[in-house]
Amino acid sequence: MSTQIQSQQTTQQRIEAIKSAFVKLLPQHMLKNPVMGIVWLGTLITAFSTLAGYTEWLFGSLVTIILFITVLFANYAEAIAEARGRGQASSLRQARQNLVARKLESLQNRTTHEIAATQLKINDFIEVHAGELIPADGEIIEGFATINEAAVTGESAPVLREAGTDRSGVIGGTKVLTDSIIVQVTADSGNSFLDRMIALVEGSNRQKTPNEIALGILLMVMTLTFVMVVASLPFIASYLQISISPVVLVALLVCLIPTTIGGLLPAIGIAGMNRALKANVLAKSGKAVEVAGDIDVLLLDKTGTITYGDRQATAFYPLTSVSEADLRMAAWVSSLADPTPEGKSIVKLAREQGLQAIEPENAEFIAFNASSRISGVNLENGQQIRKGALDAILKFVQHSQADVELKARVEQVASKGATPLVVANQQHILGVIELSDVIKHGIKEKFARLREMGIKTVMVTGDNPLTAAAIAAEAGVDDYIAEARPEDKLACIRKEQQDGHLVAMVGDGTNDAPALAQADIGLAMNSGTQAAKEAGNMVDLDSDPTKLLAVVEIGKQQLITRGALTTFSLANDVSKYFAILPALFAAAIPQMQKLNIMQLSSPHNAILAALIFNAIIIPLLIPIALRGVKFKPSTATQLLRRNMLIYGVGGVILPFIAIKAIDLILVHILAI
Repeated sequence: MSTQIQSQQTTQQRIEAIKSAFVKLLPQHMLKNPVMGIVWLGTLITAFSTLAGYTEWLFGSLVTIILFITVLFANYAEAIAEARGRGQASSLRQARQNLVARKLESLQNRTTHEIAATQLKINDFIEVHAGELIPADGEIIEGFATINEAAVTGESAPVLREAGTDRSGVIGGTKVLTDSIIVQVTADSGNSFLDRMIALVEGSNRQKTPNEIALGILLMVMTLTFVMVVASLPFIASYLQISISPVVLVALLVCLIPTTIGGLLPAIGIAGMNRALKANVLAKSGKAVEVAGDIDVLLLDKTGTITYGDRQATAFYPLTSVSEADLRMAAWVSSLADPTPEGKSIVKLAREQGLQAIEPENAEFIAFNASSRISGVNLENGQQIRKGALDAILKFVQHSQADVELKARVEQVASKGATPLVVANQQHILGVIELSDVIKHGIKEKFARLREMGIKTVMVTGDNPLTAAAIAAEAGVDDYIAEARPEDKLACIRKEQQDGHLVAMVGDGTNDAPALAQADIGLAMNSGTQAAKEAGNMVDLDSDPTKLLAVVEIGKQQLITRGALTTFSLANDVSKYFAILPALFAAAIPQMQKLNIMQLSSPHNAILAALIFNAIIIPLLIPIALRGVKFKPSTATQLLRRNMLIYGVGGVILPFIAIKAIDLILVHILAI
C-alpha cells in the first residue's frame, strides 16, 4: 500500500514539475538562469526567422522545436527538484494547521484562555497537556513531558523534554504524550522552526553557494565569449562569400555554450538541500551543506553529544573508616529533594542496594548552585550532609587538600570515565559516588570513518582531565579539551580557523551557542536549547552527533556532482564542434571536411543531430543531478583522475557515438 502511495506522490510531483517547466518560461524566471535564458531568446529568434522566410521552413521549424524542448528540459530539471521539496513541505504544513494555544495571563496568574496559535508572540506563556499539540516553538520553563516529534523528524519514538536542562526546547506542531508543561514562546508566527523548514525545502529561500556563484560567473563569461564569437562569424563568412542564416548561428551558439550544466546547476543545488533533509538534517542554507564537504576539524561537546548526558549513579565507594551503609544513607538523604537526573539516580541506587529508611522530618534541603557547587540537607539533629565536586567539599569541610585514600578513590572513578561526587557529613568525608555517563552506540566506528576522511575530532568537556581522557579513549576521538568553559571552545575554534582549517562544531546547550555561531559549520542537536538551534547553521533532527559524517558526505557529494557534470558538459562541447563547424564552412573551405570525423550526412542533419543530443542529454542527467554522484572516501588526486576518466573522456566519446546515431536516424526519417 505504501508503495502505491509513494508511486502516486511521484506521479503528482512529475505533473507539477511539467506545469512549472512552462511557468518558468516567463522572463522573470529565465533571467535567473542566464545560460538557458539565452537559449530561450535563441528559440524566439529561430521562430521569427522561420516565419519570416530567412531559412528553409522544415529545417527552421525543427531547430525551433528542439531548442524549445531544450529549455523545457532544463526548466523541468529545476522544477522536479523543487517539487520534491514541496512534497516534503506539505507534510510539514499538516503539523501546524488549526493549532489552538492555552495562554497564561502570567506566571503568577495561572488563569488561561484559548487563542489561535498564530496570535502568540515571543515571551508569551502557554500551558500544554498530554494529548495536545504544542502550538509554538518555545522553551519548557516548568515541568517535563514525553513528546512525539514524528511530525518534524519522522521518528516515532517519543523523546523526553524537561525544564532547566539542555533538552528543554520544543517545536510547534509536535505532540505532548504524557504530563503537562509550561512553555515560554521563543518565535513569532511565521518565523517558527517549521516555517523556516517549509521555506527552505521549497527552495524559496535557497541561497546560492559560493562555488555555485563562481561556476555561474564562469558559465556566463563563457556564454558571452561564444556570443561574441558567433556574432563575428557573419563577417568572416561574408569574406569567404558564405551566407549563414540566423537559425544556423543560433544553433551553433546553443551547441557551443555550456547548456548542459547551465540547465542542471539549479537542480544540483536544490537536490543537495533535499538530500540533507532526507538525512533528517535541516540546513539553513545551501552554503552550509557545501562547506560541510570541506571541513577538516570537528569539535564536539561531550555531554548530550558524545554521551547521552544523563549521568547515573552506579556505585558507592566508602572510605576505610566508613561503612558502606553510612555512605549510602548520607547519599540518599542528601538527594531526596534533588530534582536532577543524577540526584534521582542516587536515590534509586540506594533503594536498589537495600536501603530502607523513612524520609526525615523538618529537614532543610540545600539546592545546588553554581557558586558553591554542592547540594545536600540540614537535618533536625544538626547534621549537615553535603555532596559535590572534590574541591567544593574540601572547602566545605575546611580541609586544604584531600588525603591519599580520598584522592585515590576520586582518581579511580575518574579514570573509568565516570564523574566522582564526594559526600561529607559535618567535617567528615564519607566517600565517593560514581556517576557514569554512557557513550552513544556506534560512535567510535563513525569517528574512525571521519578520521579516514581526513577530519580531526576534538572532544570539548567541562570534566577533569582524567575523566576527559577516559571518555576520549573510549569514544575514539583524536584529541580532547578538559575543564573547558564556553570561551575556551570559542578560542579553540578561532585558533583552528587562524591556522587555515575549516571547523565544524556539534553542540546542544546554551553554553555551546557562541561556538556554534563562530564555527564554519554549527550542527545543533534538535534535542538541545533554542539558543543552540538559532546559533547553528544546521539542526540535526535526530540529535545524533555522528550525523555530521552524513552531512560531510552530502557536502562532498554535492561538490563532486557539480564538478563531474561540469566536466561532462564542457567535454560534450568538444564533440559538438566537430559536428557544427564542418557543416558551416566545409562547402567554402574543402580542407575543413577533414574535421567531419563522424562523416555526417549533410550540414542540416549535422546541426539537427547536435541539437537533439544537446536537448536529450539534460533529462538523461537529471537522475544523477538529483541523486548525486556516488561518494567514496579518496584523495583529491584520485577524485580528479576518476572524474576526468569517467566524465571527461566519457563526455567526449559519448556525443560522437550519439550524434552519429541520431544522424543515421534523421537520414532515414527525412528520406521517408
